[in-house]
Amino acid sequence: MRFSSVTYLAKQGLKNIWTNRIMSFASLCILTVSLLLVGFAVLFVENINLFVGNIENKNEVILFLEDDITDEQIDEMGNRLKAMSNVGSVTFYSKEEAFEDMKAGMENAEELFEYIGDDSPLPDSYRLRVNDIGKMSSTLMQINELDGIYSVKAPTDFVSVLTGVRSLIYILSLVLITALIVVCLIIISNTTRASVDFRKREIAIMKYVGATNTFIKIPFFIEGLLMGVFAGIIATVITWLGYDALVDVLMSDTTLWSALGISGFIPFSSVALRTVLTYILAGAFIGSIGTVISTRKYVKV
Repeated sequence: MRFSSVTYLAKQGLKNIWTNRIMSFASLCILTVSLLLVGFAVLFVENINLFVGNIENKNEVILFLEDDITDEQIDEMGNRLKAMSNVGSVTFYSKEEAFEDMKAGMENAEELFEYIGDDSPLPDSYRLRVNDIGKMSSTLMQINELDGIYSVKAPTDFVSVLTGVRSLIYILSLVLITALIVVCLIIISNTTRASVDFRKREIAIMKYVGATNTFIKIPFFIEGLLMGVFAGIIATVITWLGYDALVDVLMSDTTLWSALGISGFIPFSSVALRTVLTYILAGAFIGSIGTVISTRKYVKV
């Protein structure tokens, strides 16, 4: 196809948007709303995953050491703990530190501490965090193989609940986003079909005068592509303003979020570029392909 023909078809696509501005506006609105539904659903799921991740990071495993363990054995145990692939931070908590913290937390028990004396009755311990709570059981098995451990305190019940919640969120989010995408595609397909049906006489005339199927479809393809790009840009602006406003409202009182261990929501600026590209590419793809598919039955004259 010659360059002049491509230029002509591109101009026809632009002209069609204005000529059929009512249907074009309807398609633009449907595309924008569809992108917004999916976009906000994805942001919601991303924030839920962030919250679950924050809670995961607060899990802690405590290893209480035997009384007769030597300093060399303590150092060796620390090195072996740090070498474990699923272990994050490892902190040694001496019995003297534990005793001082106990005194600080029991200010009205001076007589009890006078009776106990200066020697700490508490054991030395290691405090560590695991990287992946899904591997908590295997990590605990590795830890229990170490010598010099009196007992292990791990949030196994908490991990089981959190792992189940995370799996449930993943399944629900996948179902939700898939359902939204399917619904959006159906709505957009019907809208573009109505737009093309509005111009079926124009397509029939072009077909009768010898225009090829590709020649007929390209203006519609360009029209749908541009509508998708415009919808992506509009959806990005609305998402940015709406998301930031919603976060400001939710974070006006941080008491609840602090109690849940949530420090904040994902800032839109951190996902802005990815959101813009996704909106524009998705809008362009759905708009152009949906419009071309809707023209198929009309070019069969």
